[in-house]
Amino acid sequence: MNATGTIDRPLTHNPQKQALMTSSTSEPARSATQNFNTIGANTSRQNRTREMQLIPEALARAHMHDRLREADRDRLAVRLAAARRMQRRAERVSMRARRALALAIMN
Repeated sequence: MNATGTIDRPLTHNPQKQALMTSSTSEPARSATQNFNTIGANTSRQNRTREMQLIPEALARAHMHDRLREADRDRLAVRLAAARRMQRRAERVSMRARRALALAIMN
């Protein structure tokens, strides 16, 4: 099977083995899609491919960073609520002790 690849299904995913973009024979000679053969095009395409392959990893890292920050914020809120609860309980116990002491002094 000697079929050429398409844009959606390339023959190979290795950029160095892919055919360069060429203009078709039906286009005029000076059309907008000229065959640019620049030095370093394969390396820049390879770097672009590597960067694009690392995008999901960077997104996952950013997502995990956000989730960890959110978890820390939630933990801090829970600790603050517990501290306020304990403070109110301590104030009630203190008032109860004052009241008991005042009753003991009066009698």
